[in-house]
Amino acid sequence: MANITREDALEYHRLKGKPGKIAVVPTKPMDTQRDLSLAYTPGVAVPVLEIEKDPELAYEYTSKGNLVAVVSNGTAILGLGDRGALAGKPVMEGKGVLFKKFADVDVFDIEVNSHDPDEIIKVVAAISPTFGGINLEDIKAPECFYIEEELKKMLDIPVFHDDQHGTAIISSAGLANALELVGKKHSEIRVVISGAGASAISCAELAIRWGVKRENIMMCDSKGVIHSGRTDLNKYKQRFVRDTDARTLADALRGADVFYGLSVANVMTPEMVKSMAKDPIIFAMANPDPEINPDLAKSVRKDLIIATGRSDYTNQINNVLGFPFIFRGALDVRARAINEEMKFAASQALAALTKEDVPDSVLRAYGVDSLKFGRDYIIPKPLDSRVLLWEAPAVADMAMKTGVARKPIDMSEYREQLAMRLGKGEQVRYFFQNKARSSGGMKRVAFAEGEEPKVIRAAYQIKEEGIANPILIGRPEVIQKRIEELGLSCCPDMVDPATFKRIEEYAKAYHEIRARKGVSVSIARNRIRQTNIFGSMMVKMGDADAFISGLTYEYPDVIRPALRVHHTAPGVARAAGVYIMIVDDRVYLFTDATVNIDPTAEDLVEIACLAADYAKQLEIEPRVAFLSFSNFGSTPHPLSEKIQKAVALTKARRPDLVVDGEMQADTAVASEIVEERYPFSTVKDANVLVFPSLESANIAYKLLARLGNAKAIGPILLGMGAPVHVLQTGDDVNAIVQIASVAVMDAMGRGSNGKAAKPAAKKSKK
Repeated sequence: MANITREDALEYHRLKGKPGKIAVVPTKPMDTQRDLSLAYTPGVAVPVLEIEKDPELAYEYTSKGNLVAVVSNGTAILGLGDRGALAGKPVMEGKGVLFKKFADVDVFDIEVNSHDPDEIIKVVAAISPTFGGINLEDIKAPECFYIEEELKKMLDIPVFHDDQHGTAIISSAGLANALELVGKKHSEIRVVISGAGASAISCAELAIRWGVKRENIMMCDSKGVIHSGRTDLNKYKQRFVRDTDARTLADALRGADVFYGLSVANVMTPEMVKSMAKDPIIFAMANPDPEINPDLAKSVRKDLIIATGRSDYTNQINNVLGFPFIFRGALDVRARAINEEMKFAASQALAALTKEDVPDSVLRAYGVDSLKFGRDYIIPKPLDSRVLLWEAPAVADMAMKTGVARKPIDMSEYREQLAMRLGKGEQVRYFFQNKARSSGGMKRVAFAEGEEPKVIRAAYQIKEEGIANPILIGRPEVIQKRIEELGLSCCPDMVDPATFKRIEEYAKAYHEIRARKGVSVSIARNRIRQTNIFGSMMVKMGDADAFISGLTYEYPDVIRPALRVHHTAPGVARAAGVYIMIVDDRVYLFTDATVNIDPTAEDLVEIACLAADYAKQLEIEPRVAFLSFSNFGSTPHPLSEKIQKAVALTKARRPDLVVDGEMQADTAVASEIVEERYPFSTVKDANVLVFPSLESANIAYKLLARLGNAKAIGPILLGMGAPVHVLQTGDDVNAIVQIASVAVMDAMGRGSNGKAAKPAAKKSKK
């Protein structure tokens, strides 16, 4: 943050000639006269009349159900104070960006140029039919309390003052986890709060809901402790009057367990930190500078847990962990309000998520090697995409349970819908994992690199999510030590080839498979302990349903032993590799990018058929394009003629498939090119792309993933004699889980004898 200059901030806001941070984007086509007639007159009259008859239909025919008003009068801007309504607009636009980025909620920012709370109430009430919810922002206390209370009485949509409740929700989650770490209970602690504004009052009230006793909270404002002798207190501060001799913050903090800072910079001194109880918890949340610098606090107390509102220190209490997801859940059940139970549920969800294994994508975003539940990680990171999948469902579920939801929803379906909001990649990931879960988590997946931290973390997730029963190949003592280092609570099955009781039986079986390939009994005994052979043999011997390797091995080091043990599936001459490529909202299968270096025309036929059949397993209707540098004979050459032959053979072998080529890559994926130049082609907008060689396919998928921001899932092996799948060197945990789901699906699709089902090509001949 220190590296951001004044000019950096200004340039960001005026960048590329489009000032500000938000814009309105149409969601329906507007390309023809018919589109215009539907969008406006005369077509728009139809929903107008329907909504007049039933106002609830506004949620069906307009953007109301996904639209929030962010309303401010600029009287309490980010710690900058009263700067006016217009000066608050950059903050409100920023709020809109966060709503959209993190929870796909649309926002109009509304800056009201008034200091009169009744006028603000009148304005918001008048515009409320436009919106599904109202987010009040940067309005000073005590007016903000009054405005929120009155609007809640008047409106039947959620009204939420984020400055109050957002900080409370996130800090309460952090406090619950911090107390667990130091072995203290909510009911036993003494809390001191510096500040008595909107955030402070709300933080105190939610802490009480968590179990803190009201009489154990001491609040200080700019005049000192809020005590029974004061006569200058508004009704909100009066809730926290204490009969005490303490008059200053220093007095209040002696022996306190928890400090909440919601005031101004540097009001807490090292001496105050020293005076607190054992294992003190300090949440110094003033922005941009906290009540005490964390480094200074740690220099006088090694036993403390500290959090701030800043991103450059550990344990950031950031409101972005709250409001986008709270509104997402409330909007999706058409809630009439955001009640106390919903706020508590949001806080509980955040506390629980902190204890889960942190995805590699989050680690990369913050430039760290690991994050695990502990004194420096008591709250999820703002860029953790899982927050949407935990917090919004918790809020929606509680809205239904407490009777403020208009629209009941199925929670399992809802979580899947939320994942889809994160992009097509998440939708595909959910497809794989849901298919895998349908096995009841009973399929056994063996991992060659069982001692690797990424594999251990993936195994934990696979087990927790009911995808499969993971088996880690490696030394149990090493695996167990790493489980403890990672802070995981899993006890996966472990197999060590060095001490495996059936190793002699495995060696004998391997010798029988490879005896005529120069493998003697002694060689078999030696090789069977190699993890890639041992893992493949676990599937062969019925001790695992699938095998995965490759995180630390080269691709051939995994696939060659697997083919030697299992060969290819019945009726398949060559295995092949496919990558699922997700570009925006479109899904493509690239093949073969991993196995066959220089395939013949006959090989390409097999590769295409395997990929097309796999597309059907993914519930994608395949449109197969054979790629070349030539379009339908435009450039005669032996290489393009090879593709022509492959197309002809595929059409003859599989008349059920939509296949064409040879064609250039842009012709294959751009229907307008086909329609204009090659109307005779049977393939438009191809989704299965068959490359002429491994070289071209490998280059294409890697360039698209790196430069085109496409998401690549794979490699997925097709045509193998058993469910054996290969990771890429350096895969992250999510990728490992993804391939495990693919492996489970593969195992589920095979007969009871473990053999793959007959390929569709053979069936079509019968």
